Amino acid sequence: MGRLVILGGGESGVGTAILGKQKGFEVFVSDKGEIKEKYKKVLEHFEIEWESGEHTEAKILNADVVMKSPGIPDKVPLVKALVEKGVPVISEIEFASKYTDATLIGITGSNGKTTTTMLTNHILNDGGLNVGMAGNIGDSYAKMVAEQDFDYYVLEISSFQLDGIVDFKPHIAMITNITPDHLDRYEYKFENYIASKFRIAMNQDENDYLIYDADDEVIQDWLKKHPVQSKLLPFSMKQKLEEGACLEDKTIKIKIENKTLEMSEDILALEGQHNVKNTMAASMAAMLVKVRKETIRNSIQSFQGVPHRLEKVLKINHVEYINDSKATNVNATYYALDGIKKPIVWIVGGVDKGNDYSELMPLVREKVKAIICLGVDNSKLIDAFGNVIDLMVETYSMEEAVKVAYKVAERGDAVLLSPACASFDLFKNYEDRGDQFKNAIKNL
Repeated sequence: MGRLVILGGGESGVGTAILGKQKGFEVFVSDKGEIKEKYKKVLEHFEIEWESGEHTEAKILNADVVMKSPGIPDKVPLVKALVEKGVPVISEIEFASKYTDATLIGITGSNGKTTTTMLTNHILNDGGLNVGMAGNIGDSYAKMVAEQDFDYYVLEISSFQLDGIVDFKPHIAMITNITPDHLDRYEYKFENYIASKFRIAMNQDENDYLIYDADDEVIQDWLKKHPVQSKLLPFSMKQKLEEGACLEDKTIKIKIENKTLEMSEDILALEGQHNVKNTMAASMAAMLVKVRKETIRNSIQSFQGVPHRLEKVLKINHVEYINDSKATNVNATYYALDGIKKPIVWIVGGVDKGNDYSELMPLVREKVKAIICLGVDNSKLIDAFGNVIDLMVETYSMEEAVKVAYKVAERGDAVLLSPACASFDLFKNYEDRGDQFKNAIKNL
């Protein structure tokens, strides 16, 4: 089969190593950082060669194919050297998809993709389908393909994973929305990021489907200039649609190829306009794989949402504490600020990914009474909002940020952690950041 080299010894890397070994590849895993103990044990169990703390070029450049962890940028010298040698550098999504005949539902977008992925998986499970959920969420897709035999996969896919596809072809693709994100990885050009998202549909044909937000001007403009082969299924809160999903008089109406589904917006377990859209997208996917209408309705009512996404933590002294640590970009934070109807003490900051905070300005003026900056470098936030908000405090730990919020908040307020930034300056990841927020509240 040849030599498979895997760059990155995390969840996707180790999963790919297991699948590669099973399919007869000579596998080598290389991680410039430290591989976690639990992953070392797995690699040793499967007798897979690995290295940690360095990349030995002699053992990497002789690869027949390389699977690169999505966290490693294309511009790293080692990756450039591989490409120059003509070695294919692909993502886990691409590698694993070659070894399954399952029906693939691929979901991407700047925001909402985790909720939509989990909701789609929830509905398909309730519908009795044999379904696995993977990708940018939970277990490794490659490991699932190696060890289980699912008929359907619901995959959350990031732009970085899509950058590494060649033949990957989901039967149902979804683009929840596209707003500027990760521009530091795309030469600060928004069009490069948009093109990356649309790679999800690049191999689709007329028998496949693309579900997308028709209210998103970025998506609409791109589709006008770059038509796709798949059948288009739009969803909208603003327009009436002949085909797809729309909202009329608080009723979600879905029509796909002479099949219709109607349900009241009031049955949704999740609050917020963006969750109406996530529900539309997930429901259309479920209809396409023949889940019964009644099952879809019941499933939507029982869905509990995603941890770290507008998660209500506690009420203390009539102040509500809300964990939205998953909001790692400006658009996600926009939804959070827009959805909360109380005066807000806002905890924000982290690693800025080229953010433009101007779109938040009307909401900040209207709703935010204090800003608590939580990051190593808060200068951009202070420049953006310093003249608008009377009270801005810089903090350098979650415990400190929550204590300040507790002092500042008054009866009837909400304390919102919605960072609009990546977490890597002070935390391991957004989950760690959200968990520290919850723990700090419980210790007040």
